[in-house]
Amino acid sequence: MTDIVTRSAAPLLEVTDLRTWFPSGRGEVKAVDGVSFSIAPGEVLGLVGESGSGKSITGFSIIGLIDDPGRIVEGSIKLEGRELVGLPSHDLRAIRGKTISMVFQDPMMTLNPVLSIGTQIKLALEAHETIDAADARQRAITAVAQVRIAEPERKVDFFPHQFSGGMRQRVAIAIALLHRPKLIICDEPTTALDVSIQAEILAEMKELVSELGTALIWISHDLAIVSSIADRVAVMKSGNIVEIGPALGVLTRPQHEYTRALLDALPSRAKPGQLLLRGSGIADAPPPPRKSATANLPALGSPYLVIDNAVKRFEKPAGLFRNLAIKSGLSQPLTVVQAVAGVSLTVRRGEVLGLVGESGSGKSTLGRMAAGIIVPTSGTIRLNGQPVMSTGRAPKKITTRVQTIFQDPFSSLNGRMRIGDIITEGPLAHRLVNRAEAPDYVRQWLAAVGLDPTFANRFPHQFSGGQRQRIAIARALAMQPDVIVCDEPVASLDVSIQAQIINLLIRLRAELDLSLLFISHDLSVVRHLCDRVAIMYQGLIVEEGLAAAIYDNPQHDYTARLLAAVPVLPQGTETTAAE
Repeated sequence: MTDIVTRSAAPLLEVTDLRTWFPSGRGEVKAVDGVSFSIAPGEVLGLVGESGSGKSITGFSIIGLIDDPGRIVEGSIKLEGRELVGLPSHDLRAIRGKTISMVFQDPMMTLNPVLSIGTQIKLALEAHETIDAADARQRAITAVAQVRIAEPERKVDFFPHQFSGGMRQRVAIAIALLHRPKLIICDEPTTALDVSIQAEILAEMKELVSELGTALIWISHDLAIVSSIADRVAVMKSGNIVEIGPALGVLTRPQHEYTRALLDALPSRAKPGQLLLRGSGIADAPPPPRKSATANLPALGSPYLVIDNAVKRFEKPAGLFRNLAIKSGLSQPLTVVQAVAGVSLTVRRGEVLGLVGESGSGKSTLGRMAAGIIVPTSGTIRLNGQPVMSTGRAPKKITTRVQTIFQDPFSSLNGRMRIGDIITEGPLAHRLVNRAEAPDYVRQWLAAVGLDPTFANRFPHQFSGGQRQRIAIARALAMQPDVIVCDEPVASLDVSIQAQIINLLIRLRAELDLSLLFISHDLSVVRHLCDRVAIMYQGLIVEEGLAAAIYDNPQHDYTARLLAAVPVLPQGTETTAAE
């Protein structure tokens, strides 16, 4: 597609008709198939699209990180007029990290866990210049300070595991900026971060780009984030750029139907509780009838899952000799982490309660206690007046009426089991169905979550991320629960797949009178899906109330800071959600 936007500065990077293909058993996979764009010094280009659109492969092609058997089969990549396609590997290494650098999505995959941050910065410096140890350490301290990490003189001696996710990403950015590169490619660098940390990273990147005059390619599927940082936006689909132009124009007056579909899938574009356009076209069927008794359930809206003064402390047990050393003053007491510090919370029957907070706030720990996965240190958790867990020295979950949907379905689904066996394992164990009924039961639940019933004999790796999450939902619902704890179930999903999962939860909640404890750091999803919201901070609930009231008029400073940190998509052409 022709880029009609003109800029006063000469292009720093020119990509023309780029085609990057990967051979497979079923022919060539055309990951990038005819992409053209340019970027000027100091400009920020947002490259957006769903998984598989080719946006990351475009970034890898520019920096020369396409692994065999993938190859650039055609096209041109020029940096300041110099052709990069076909450049010998030693010449590419001289450019990579110095003139062009890259920040990846997961810093733990790019930082060496056995080397201190200072050592890793020293190695990055030595790759492109001669420097002594003292100067390298001083440069490392300066680099760490530049990305606003406190106590840089001490923190350079830390190892990656001693930093939070946001701090590790700052270290990765510091390394990328070491040689003042002319171009930085950021591949989903804030996807898994909390909104407040995300806002800090975005603000710092804007400031650094402005200070250094560095060009930036920001690859993301989050349109709101892209709108807050990019000068221009290029939308990718199936290896092609389908629309490119000024960010405000593309995001408020989209010309291509695919761009409009991406925008329509956003929860912020629909009224809370309505089906989202992009996800509403999935064929589904009604769930199978319940077999467990429902006669003793309270009326809808009545208190149902009641958490009373729940506390959870994590501490490593000290052995005999360690205890003696502590008592004699020869050793320090072991650190105790209080993840949940006396929380009382009620989920009413048939409602969706959102639990919001940053990483480390205790929300996932609280959710796992509610589901009977983790034993509370003290306090009680009751479902319809009955305890969720047994008492005694080895307490265990004693109800099947609370189930969990986890963030990563690939980790929570057994890769060696077929989908049908995964879904029926629990119902068979608890005698909700017998073996003769099991195949039909699986087919009914797969149809209910919008999957082909013939998929029952496949394995988890044969499905996409969104399909695997549907399977995880089917597995949870097959146990015929009344309450589902949803722990970040749409995190890291593309907007259209996220919309499909949100629509599925809205529909099944209405059809089955489900109660949901919905844990998330995505505040737009929480507002769309939840009736009430509880804000968690440092193990405590600091604010709780109706979703609309909390979002429109937050009472606690922490809630206000969280809401202020959420990137907001510019308003333009109105779109109408599905009725």
